[in-house]
Amino acid sequence: MFKPLCLTTLLFALITLHTTAQTTSTLQQQVQQIIAAKKAVVCVSIMGNNGKDNLSINGERHCPMQSVFKFHIALAVLRQVDKGKLSLDQKIDIRKQDLLPGLYSPLRDKYPDGASLAISEILGYTVSSSDNVGCDVLLKLLGGPQAVETYFAGNGFKDVSIKYNEEDQQGNWALQFKNFTTPVAANKVLASFYYNEKKLLSKESHAFIWKLMRETETGVNRLKGALPANTVVAHKTGSSGANKQGLTAAVNDIGIIFLPNGQHFFISVFVTNSKENNETNEKIIADIAKAAWDHFAGK
Repeated sequence: MFKPLCLTTLLFALITLHTTAQTTSTLQQQVQQIIAAKKAVVCVSIMGNNGKDNLSINGERHCPMQSVFKFHIALAVLRQVDKGKLSLDQKIDIRKQDLLPGLYSPLRDKYPDGASLAISEILGYTVSSSDNVGCDVLLKLLGGPQAVETYFAGNGFKDVSIKYNEEDQQGNWALQFKNFTTPVAANKVLASFYYNEKKLLSKESHAFIWKLMRETETGVNRLKGALPANTVVAHKTGSSGANKQGLTAAVNDIGIIFLPNGQHFFISVFVTNSKENNETNEKIIADIAKAAWDHFAGK
């Protein structure tokens, strides 16, 4: 009596999987064409259509995060806020000696003699402006990079390795490779915290972090670079620069792209081991994001 139902269900599942595979393979071919002739390793994970369409190219490869990890750090800070151990209004003293001259820091530019700033403001600088001084202040507040890694591991996230702060990472080229994730893992973090099904964040913290991600100032030529004007993108970039041999370890952007139809998709692109210039590395990300936008928007 149940056999016809089971057979029907199985056939429906197979048809659905076949259709999804066909749809995804078209986008995958487009992405492969974008990266084919590039002198770089491009690692991509895209998840859309409510998780039904998934694309992965080098999606399980360990890629240096660089400043992408500031998103993870902010999430760990907000968890402490939700537990009552920290407060967004809590003031943190940033001394002049904390304002290391070798690090990128709009915060240091605004407060050259140091300042007492609320955690909310430091988070804003760290996430939206990718401030390195603010990042290291937050890591110190949490107890160091290992505390962030432990937080993610404790919540079942794999392939999130955070070993060094910005001062150490920027001072030693090799250390950035110890702060790694994969595109698939990055998308899992994005989706888990955006949907918040496990109540990883309070309602207030959830609204706060996604506001900061939407206000990201860096990487205008990456995920957002080829999208229609006014497209909403909540994202976090990461960059290594090139070494003396002209090799770039990281030009990254991960985030959520919102579509005109009210839907969205998650996308994480890491360009690593690249011999291309920065303009080309960023265009790779922009072109992949545009291909995905066209795909999910039905263009």
